Amino acid sequence: MTEGETSRFIAWSRELRAVHERLRGALRVTRESLDDAGQVGPAARDLLLYCHGFCVALSGHHSAEDRELFPALAAEHPELRETLRSLAQDHSMIAHLMNGLTDAIERSASPRELAQHVEGIAAIMESHFRYEERQLLGVLEGLELDADANAVLGSF
Repeated sequence: MTEGETSRFIAWSRELRAVHERLRGALRVTRESLDDAGQVGPAARDLLLYCHGFCVALSGHHSAEDRELFPALAAEHPELRETLRSLAQDHSMIAHLMNGLTDAIERSASPRELAQHVEGIAAIMESHFRYEERQLLGVLEGLELDADANAVLGSF
């Protein structure tokens, strides 16, 4: 194995961490926009923009993992299949919570209700990311997957 190959293998673990950090950052911006949500005008529009952008990014990340990363990991590491099933179930639960947030935004729910939705997503998302990182980062360092990172982890 050449040095370049080693770097590519390790890059998958770094790519996953980087995507998770960008999503955590998007969540922080969304939370900050909630602080101003009681105001009219630009703050309310910002909330819609940030919530929509965050939901699209998180959904895209999870869809890419379900479609590309998890099957590749299951093929190389059958012992991870139950873990991968659990992570995919988390993706489904988070999607359900995000749908609730989207519905609340569309019906102009109160800032308090919107904050409750965002906090629920945040709690599950952080728990999911930590579990995923504990279970997969070591395996990702040696994953032989010749694919575009955006296709595998989402384009956020």
